[in-house]
Amino acid sequence: MEQIQKDSGLVTGSDGRARPEWAAHDALLRNYYDTEWGMPIRDEQGVFERLCLQGFQAGLSWRLVLNKREALRRAFHGFSPDKVAVMDGIEHLLDDDSLIRNRRKLQAVITNAQATIALRGDESAGGGLAELIWSYQPDQTPRPRSLKEVPATSDESRALAKDLKKRGFSFVGPTTCFALMEVIGVVDTHLLGS
Repeated sequence: MEQIQKDSGLVTGSDGRARPEWAAHDALLRNYYDTEWGMPIRDEQGVFERLCLQGFQAGLSWRLVLNKREALRRAFHGFSPDKVAVMDGIEHLLDDDSLIRNRRKLQAVITNAQATIALRGDESAGGGLAELIWSYQPDQTPRPRSLKEVPATSDESRALAKDLKKRGFSFVGPTTCFALMEVIGVVDTHLLGS
């Protein structure tokens, strides 16, 4: 039986684990929260995939993105930046209903793969995409007690978005960058008690 903590928004499941409401009631979201969300990811391909998935989420639910994740992996060669960067377009993907068929978002994956490759060896980027994003880790991470206290952006996510755009990335606004920072562990917004 679930127990809801009204003040925090945490839900304690039958397994005794406390999770935020967004991850408490759906098996796909619960598994994602328990096994992946907020776990440190520092490899280029892992960071690139999460960057692309966050771009796909803009205006959509995270559950939809997770539901289409495997199809997106197939369409974009497992999110290998080297393979994606040389794709000759996205027209063939627009008719595939297993994907999120937004032309701009699909094209952004190729654009971002090319920008990712350009970062390799760039000392101003720390040597690559993962290093650049992790360089924006704040000195202190939020310590939210409730969902209301979880920010949607930060000074660091605004600066990161500006930096990525300057380097040729797209679909990388401050909110998207903050969500990326949460997903790969750059910031920890787990609710206290979860």
